[in-house]
Amino acid sequence: MKKLLSLFILVALAFSLTGCGGGKPTTTPEGPEKEQKTVAILTPYLSSVTTNEMVENLKTQVAERDLKANVVDTKGDFAHLASRMEDLISSKVNAIVLVSTDPNQLKDQIKKAQEKGIPVFGCDSGYIEGMTMNATSDNQAMAQMITEYLFTTMNNKGNLVVLTHRPHPGVLKRTQELDVLLQKTTEIKIVTEQQVQVPGPIESARQQMENLLLANKTEESLTAVWAGWDEPAIGASQAIEAAGRKNIVVVGIDGTSQAIDMIKKGSPLIATVKQNFPGMAEIVANQIDLVFQGKQVEGTELYAPATLITKENAGK
Repeated sequence: MKKLLSLFILVALAFSLTGCGGGKPTTTPEGPEKEQKTVAILTPYLSSVTTNEMVENLKTQVAERDLKANVVDTKGDFAHLASRMEDLISSKVNAIVLVSTDPNQLKDQIKKAQEKGIPVFGCDSGYIEGMTMNATSDNQAMAQMITEYLFTTMNNKGNLVVLTHRPHPGVLKRTQELDVLLQKTTEIKIVTEQQVQVPGPIESARQQMENLLLANKTEESLTAVWAGWDEPAIGASQAIEAAGRKNIVVVGIDGTSQAIDMIKKGSPLIATVKQNFPGMAEIVANQIDLVFQGKQVEGTELYAPATLITKENAGK
C-alpha cells in the first residue's frame, strides 16, 4: 500500500508540473491574464537616420505600455509595402503604424484594415480617410522657416540647387512650400531640382553635387543648396567642402546630430530645422493607448514642435 501511495503521489506531481509549463495564460483572482497586444511598425526607410530614430522611439514607447512591437522594413521597395501590409492584416495585429510612408500608396490596405477593425496610425506620414491619425511636424511651417532664413542669407538673389525626394509625404510638403515661396521672388533662379536616391541619400547627394560643381565652375554660377532633409544637405556640403568652394551655402531639415556638428564647425551647411522625433513617437503611442482603451484620439493630424538651428544656437 505504501508503494502504491508513493506512485500515486509521483504521478499527481508530474501532472501538476506539466500543467505549470504549458504556456497557457495564467489565471489571477480577477480572471485570465490579458493577451499582449501587437503593434506593427511598417516603413520603407529604416536605413534613414531619422526614420530609424522614430522607429526606435516607437518601440520604446510601445514596450513601456506593455505592448509588443513588430517592425517591418521594405528597404526602399515601395511595391512591397502593400503586400507586407496585407500580411500584417492577415496576421491580425492589433494596430499598424506607418512611419515615413505615403498612405496614398496603401489606400486599399488601409480600407481593408479598417474593415477588419485594425486602426492605422501615421508617424511622420500623411493622413488620409480610413486612418486613425498621424503625428508629424508642420512640414509647411518648417519649410517656410528654413527657406526664409536661406533667402535672407542669399540677399534674395542668386542661383539655387534643390535636392529633394517627392515620394516622401513630408519632404513633398516642404518642397511644395519652397515652390510657393520661389514664386514670390524674381531674383532667385533654380539651376536644377534633383531627386535624391533612397536608400543612400548622403552618397547620392554627394555625387549629384560633385557633378553640378564640375558643370558650374564659376563662383556666381551656384549660390546655395536647398535640401529637403539633412542627409542630402550633408552629402552636398561634403562635396562643396571637398571642392574648396567657399561661396555656396546649404540648408536642410531634421536636426540630426551630424548636421548640427557640421553647422557648429562652420561647414557649408549653415542651418537646419530640428524635428522632435521622440515627441512624434510619444504622440502616436499615446493615441494608440487611447484607442485600445476604447476612447477617441485627440486629433487626426497632431504636430510636434520644431526649432530652427543655426551656428548661433547649435551648441546649446
